Amino acid sequence: MVIQNLRLPFLDSCVALLAACAVLLSAPDASAQEKQDKKLTITGASTAAPLVAEIAKRFESANPGVRVDVQTGGSSRGVNDARSGVSDIGMVSRALSKEEKDLKSFLIANDGMSVILHKTNPVQALTREQVIDIYTGKISNWKEVGGKDQKITVVNKAEGRSTLELFLAFFKLNNRDIKAQVVVGDNQQGVKTVAGNPGAIGYVSIGTAEFEVENGQPLKLLPLGGIAATTANVRNGSFPLARPINIVTKNEPLGLVKKFVDFAQSTAVTDLVKEQYFVPPAR
Repeated sequence: MVIQNLRLPFLDSCVALLAACAVLLSAPDASAQEKQDKKLTITGASTAAPLVAEIAKRFESANPGVRVDVQTGGSSRGVNDARSGVSDIGMVSRALSKEEKDLKSFLIANDGMSVILHKTNPVQALTREQVIDIYTGKISNWKEVGGKDQKITVVNKAEGRSTLELFLAFFKLNNRDIKAQVVVGDNQQGVKTVAGNPGAIGYVSIGTAEFEVENGQPLKLLPLGGIAATTANVRNGSFPLARPINIVTKNEPLGLVKKFVDFAQSTAVTDLVKEQYFVPPAR
């Protein structure tokens, strides 16, 4: 009877060993976790991406071992990825809608949006009504607005792009009413399309357009309501078609995400904001 109640020493050792193995197997890989804690994924607006990419490079330099991956795809992607946790931070080149107010938004710059033509197009300005008529197909030749006898190529933005949403809202248009010959994604595609077609009309970020003009692209930025489309006029508040450039998170940022958000909103990146032809927000 006594022998049946005794536990053999080697059995105790086996039980202890198995328990230790279970703990080790269930414990997270410390090195993998450390790597995860040093990586940020940022997705969204192509307008914001060049600026955020430059901020990310400076942030990586100031924080050795940290990697920041910046991907484009439009403001809607920025919202959806941040909300679903696919990305740590989203980029949104507009104000958040009422349905997106569950996200935390952080202003990093301001920008305007301009209608652009090829540099050789003699048209110097278009009224609001003329822009609407061109985009809805009522005006299809430049001679109808004082230009050459040349067919107009209407360039529109793809769904999910903040510039499209801003354009539609300002001109009070529905996307289904637009008669576009070309649909593009990011600003660079819009610039290349108009620069390569003397009869084209499009719309892009003022910052992007100014940068491209300075670097030799044959573009012309049209005034709006008599106000020149310049970053200077965005800065002084006179240009009527302006927007915020935001980064967004699902929750109140913590840890490395908070560190990046704080950095992106600091004066440490004011020079980068200006170099990318955006307007720094008031600090």
